[in-house]
Amino acid sequence: MFTIDKYVVAESLEQAFELNKNRRNVIIGGILWLKMGRKKIGTAIDLSALGLNSIEENDESFKIGCMCTLRDIEIHKGLNVCFNGLLAKSVESIVGVQMRNLATIGGGIYSRFGFSDILTALLALDTYVELYKGGIVTLDKYMDMPLDNDILVRIIIKKDSRKVSYLSHRLSATDFPVLTCAVSNIGAKWTVVYGARPMKAKLSQFELSETPGSKEIDEAISKVVDETSFGTNIRGSKEYRQILADVLSKRNIEEIINGGNYAN
Repeated sequence: MFTIDKYVVAESLEQAFELNKNRRNVIIGGILWLKMGRKKIGTAIDLSALGLNSIEENDESFKIGCMCTLRDIEIHKGLNVCFNGLLAKSVESIVGVQMRNLATIGGGIYSRFGFSDILTALLALDTYVELYKGGIVTLDKYMDMPLDNDILVRIIIKKDSRKVSYLSHRLSATDFPVLTCAVSNIGAKWTVVYGARPMKAKLSQFELSETPGSKEIDEAISKVVDETSFGTNIRGSKEYRQILADVLSKRNIEEIINGGNYAN
């Protein structure tokens, strides 16, 4: 539960930015996680009148406004075709359609939640965030930046013909993930991302030969898993997550190599 002293529909990004300088003020999106805490909000800042709820596509990239919902992304034909359904697959287990119709991409990415499925998937792509004052920075760099009062305006995903795959493991449908894993490949370069470690998502890169065998894949993934920190919480132990990381990574790699299938 939270209380709001004042509600403002921002007329410009500059107005929203100036209001957001006050620590008691909050930019609201779908308000899904705000209601989970106990917070007294001075001014609730609504960005819904600024035209930031569209997905634009050109020959080079997609630009996703911060007020787009997860459902907007899930059903967008261009995103699904270009990235082989990666983003749709990453959000399909998030509670239900009702929630995905409310949750905004801006709120999720700005908060850098450790359990975020879509953040894991976006890190496996050539993704950038556009900040109102901070300009355009890569998503992996943004992950390490401190929370501040800048406004995340858009998510930008470059088209570079990489192949992608995504898997997550949950104890039950629609629950928070025990571990999320996204893999992408372009040429000899491979990227693997682990989320819900239960820390924020971590990106690692390595190279494989043109037609890697199981031994080469095993050695590469073993090294990545060894160099990644995993923790323990109520959903799983550190050791369990390490096992999952190994299995999910290899399944994703097999799916990419085999054109959409992995061996059980």
